[in-house]
Amino acid sequence: MTSSAVSSLVAPGKPTPSQIRKAREDNPKMRERELATTLGISEAEYVAAWCGISATRIEPRVTDLLTGLEALGEVMALTRNDSAVHEKIGIYDGVEVRERGVIVVGDMIDLRIRQQGWVHGFAVEKQNDEKVSRSLQIFDASGDAVHKIHLRPGSNAEAYTKLVEKLTSEDQSPSIETAPRPAAVPPSTLSDADAVRFREGWAALSNVHQFSGLLRAFGLNRHDALLHATGDFAWRLDKYALAAMMKLAASKQVPVMCFVASSGVTQIHSGVISEIKEMGPWINVLDATFHLHLRLDHVNEVWAVRKPTGDGHVTSIEAYDAHKNPIIQFFGLRRRGETERDDWRFLIENLPQL
Repeated sequence: MTSSAVSSLVAPGKPTPSQIRKAREDNPKMRERELATTLGISEAEYVAAWCGISATRIEPRVTDLLTGLEALGEVMALTRNDSAVHEKIGIYDGVEVRERGVIVVGDMIDLRIRQQGWVHGFAVEKQNDEKVSRSLQIFDASGDAVHKIHLRPGSNAEAYTKLVEKLTSEDQSPSIETAPRPAAVPPSTLSDADAVRFREGWAALSNVHQFSGLLRAFGLNRHDALLHATGDFAWRLDKYALAAMMKLAASKQVPVMCFVASSGVTQIHSGVISEIKEMGPWINVLDATFHLHLRLDHVNEVWAVRKPTGDGHVTSIEAYDAHKNPIIQFFGLRRRGETERDDWRFLIENLPQL
């Protein structure tokens, strides 16, 4: 069935839970996220339609959820935005509860959490022939996916069941209320004096984590900050430089840090990337414990960015879509107290500039 045929089943207005399930029955091969978009609903609304059938609504209590995941053993952590999907296989063995929130800093699974994005949660179980797939799925107020945890063959299903029981919500209705996506931050301009002060603040950075505070102080989003820093601190690259960097890093085995963010999680891979495959508009990393799927046709701008630290400056490559939203970031792998790798710096500084 075509997308127009699917949408015609439920027009006008949003589909009911039974209509959503019927659309799934009629389109068994369509990806769920694509089907939700075709139906004019969010992914969370699609999942909610299966409550009482193959989904259980859970309370998205960040601390309880994350601290309960280590008992599941090896799982796959997934974080995505509209243009990039970041998948890591490992154990949630590095959960740290801090005064300002929870982070995950395990050897394999490395996450930075924004708790305000954790609004809707579901445990999903599906029967696929003789196999049962299980996952925990978190969504924001708009119904967009924030983070998913998929069990693997060796995962502890009993621990999963206990965690779901602990988090199960009293509300198991098959529908949810969603809010519109937050409006994009409008472009910001600085006065000449503030622009000078901003560049001075950038030059005075001693830690990359201070960058977010600098943006807040001047009311800038990341993309606007690069426009004001063009020259010593940021320069535009040819948009094909991103794929070139990935292939070069793989061929030279230069270890990287790869960041992909949703509205509630930033997920990080640290290490080498090896198997790179392009398929249509996608460029993919298909390594044993790390998969990345990136839509190159969504990449509108690519920047090289330099930030001072106490260990010398560090260089990143950042991609933005046509709406100036960040898609993905890469850094050279380094540990605190180490200087940036020469091979990474050489790679970035020799990519084709725009």
